[in-house]
Amino acid sequence: MATYAIGDVQGCYDSLMALLEKIDYDDNQDTLWFAGDLVNRGPKSLKTLRFIKGLGDKAISVLGNHDLHLLALYYNENNPKKSDTLKSTLKAKDSEELMHWLRYQPLVHHDKSLNALMVHAGIPPKWGAKKALKRSLEVETFIQSADFREFFNVMYGNSPDKWDKSLVGMDRLRIIVNYFTRMRFCTQDGQLDLLSKEGLNTKPKGYSPWFELERKAAKKRIFFGHWAALEGKADADNVFALDTGCVWGGKLSAIRVEDEAWFRVAAQEKQS
Repeated sequence: MATYAIGDVQGCYDSLMALLEKIDYDDNQDTLWFAGDLVNRGPKSLKTLRFIKGLGDKAISVLGNHDLHLLALYYNENNPKKSDTLKSTLKAKDSEELMHWLRYQPLVHHDKSLNALMVHAGIPPKWGAKKALKRSLEVETFIQSADFREFFNVMYGNSPDKWDKSLVGMDRLRIIVNYFTRMRFCTQDGQLDLLSKEGLNTKPKGYSPWFELERKAAKKRIFFGHWAALEGKADADNVFALDTGCVWGGKLSAIRVEDEAWFRVAAQEKQS
């Protein structure tokens, strides 16, 4: 009986199957955690989504920026971008069922017994576990409400770039979502830089990787994806970078949460 946290799958279904074979996954006993970005850029987003949904309570997934992008496309009836690989998912006969399931996934998962938090991008330095879960719940409550389309209409954007407790409405929800699903570099007081997307050597002046700063959630183990350029390396205690660039021809990674043992498989998908 084990818990495995898995990095960004992004529609790389064949790689996921290879990884599950490598860890000798037992669907009767094991639990899978997915760090978001289940879909997009890879060739089999629909198959991936159906598989993970079909695992029921044996799988826990948090929302990533690509998952939210899929929801926004679906509910706003927008056309995908050229780089998206979501057409078959959007047009699938079970698309409504899949989108409803996806919309009800959390932004942050907490397992107290394992002293673990899972989030797609990270936890801002000034938020402890309790505050992060409270802010996550704010967004989840809204996007699971009857008014959820209002947020997907205005979700995109880099402003505001810093948390302020006086924020209200869509600005408040957007900064929370950007912290949890898009953050890489920020300042100690939580100001975001959302333009720099490569490795640590690209950090803007005055900014640092969020996990290198003094963090209120430092006593919790944090499992996150999103940042493929880290290549699975985050130089900080209790922080585990899961995205190893499978969709770009790298590897798909899992860590057994109980003993922090790593498992990796090379990407199975053909690169164009």
